[in-house]
Amino acid sequence: MELWLLNHLPTAVLALLVVGGTVLLAVAGSVLAMRWFPALADGENNDMVGVVLGMFGAIYGIILAFVIVNLWTDLQDAGTVVSSEASAVSQIVRDAECFPPGPRDAVQAAVGGYVHAVVEDQWPLMRAGDGDSAVTTRSVDAMYRALADYEPRTNAEQAFYAKALDSLNEVAAYRRTRIADSRDQLPVLLQMLIFGGAAVIMLVTLLYGVRSRRARILFVGSVAALVGFSLLLVLVLDRPFSGDLDVSPQPFKDSALARFW
Repeated sequence: MELWLLNHLPTAVLALLVVGGTVLLAVAGSVLAMRWFPALADGENNDMVGVVLGMFGAIYGIILAFVIVNLWTDLQDAGTVVSSEASAVSQIVRDAECFPPGPRDAVQAAVGGYVHAVVEDQWPLMRAGDGDSAVTTRSVDAMYRALADYEPRTNAEQAFYAKALDSLNEVAAYRRTRIADSRDQLPVLLQMLIFGGAAVIMLVTLLYGVRSRRARILFVGSVAALVGFSLLLVLVLDRPFSGDLDVSPQPFKDSALARFW
């Protein structure tokens, strides 16, 4: 459900659904609470409710800030992994320029196949939460075979061959990390804590007594909007390769790899 929402709805629509829905539910709950328990307006329990709300809010805020910061860091790290992988692939192309025409063309053809497989086959799979791709696996094998079939002769060819092989090993390592990142998400218990904590905060907020209906709606709506926006951040940052804030495959189309497009 989460992946479907991220991949089929713009962030603005998600914001309207999550933030607007949270505010609407909170306001509706406030109206019902005042209708069912009119004594809440007297504010007799405000001291206790204020202490509980402050304590829960502080604990929940710390947990929420920790989760959002880590998700944002993971998103940036995923982008760094993609850029590093694309740079390593570009380095293979540059090193192969020093090979004889036959081996050079074979290596560059294998690299071109890998780039197209990553962008056209693997990226849609990663957006769906499953980054493993048999096509890209065969493309990696093809790059290894292209290098294995070539035996460098001169010292210069040997030096560039060794660097190309090191870069290919880096590509394989970055690819594994990228696949793991595409499958990564918050643990179920942490998701329950985040969304369950939001529900608890909103329920406690409804117990706070305010005589003015407008002031009460403004109070409850403001808290709900803040909680809803925080939940929206958790939703859009949890999957680095899905949604409008996803990591782009553009690095594979730039620099030395631009020739393949």
